[in-house]
Amino acid sequence: MTARDVYNLHLVSDSSGETVTNIARACLVQYEDVQVTEHFWWLVRTTGQMNRVIEGIRSAPGLVVFTLLDKNVRGLLEQACREIRVPYVSAIDPVMQSFSRFFGRQALSEIGKQHVLDDDYFARIDAMHFAVQHDDGQSLSTIADADMILVGVSRTSKTPTCMYLANRGFKVGNIPLVPGLVLPEDVIAAPKPLFVGLTREPKSLTDIRQSRLKIMNEERATAYADLEMVREEIAEARRLFVRHGWPVIDVTRRSIEETAATIIQLYNQRHSAPAHEQKGHEQKPHEQKAHD
Repeated sequence: MTARDVYNLHLVSDSSGETVTNIARACLVQYEDVQVTEHFWWLVRTTGQMNRVIEGIRSAPGLVVFTLLDKNVRGLLEQACREIRVPYVSAIDPVMQSFSRFFGRQALSEIGKQHVLDDDYFARIDAMHFAVQHDDGQSLSTIADADMILVGVSRTSKTPTCMYLANRGFKVGNIPLVPGLVLPEDVIAAPKPLFVGLTREPKSLTDIRQSRLKIMNEERATAYADLEMVREEIAEARRLFVRHGWPVIDVTRRSIEETAATIIQLYNQRHSAPAHEQKGHEQKPHEQKAHD
């Protein structure tokens, strides 16, 4: 095939498809010049369902990546791939095999076990509710119950970062910094939450705000997207962060996932984690550079 050809990629799972999709996407981003048509096959648990998958592969041959635990269903797919002469790979086999050797026992092979409705699942749901209730400076009377509080000027990705962290089980709130408004002292003095300041380069922030104004059909000039005013707004926010000793993360060139990962590391450093989870020891507040 040439660089202009479109490749078929079949992602097959006996569950929600989240694992195989994330693995495939993590690999695909390393191939910028390759065009791929993804075929998604989720909740494939019977031979009848697998036969429909196989017909789809026959009509659009391509690489097959799967996460399947049932030996009969999996065997049917592997046999068909050999007959069709398409490559196939189990996305989790190498890791599962390493675990089995390390633990000295075989896995349970229970389908969908990572999505079981256990205490961790309901804790994540509670965290999602908390993030919604404490978004954008809401419910300040109870925000001190948060594990983390993100603080920053408008359009520094506070809300999506909170939602991502909530999906990881952390109770997170966020407070916007608005020129002329002072943060409540009782909130700032809360001992439990980890406060994290989010910032962005002034030109980048100005561009984002101007795009937002266009979407809102706001044509008149406003300090909200004025470069000099934005510079002063960011500088004032940084002074606040330094005054309180809060760690600062520049989100200009970071994805939401990268920002959240840094915050979790800071949280683990602040709180003593179990020995097998501990990321490090408490450190003085510092700014997280984009290349960390």
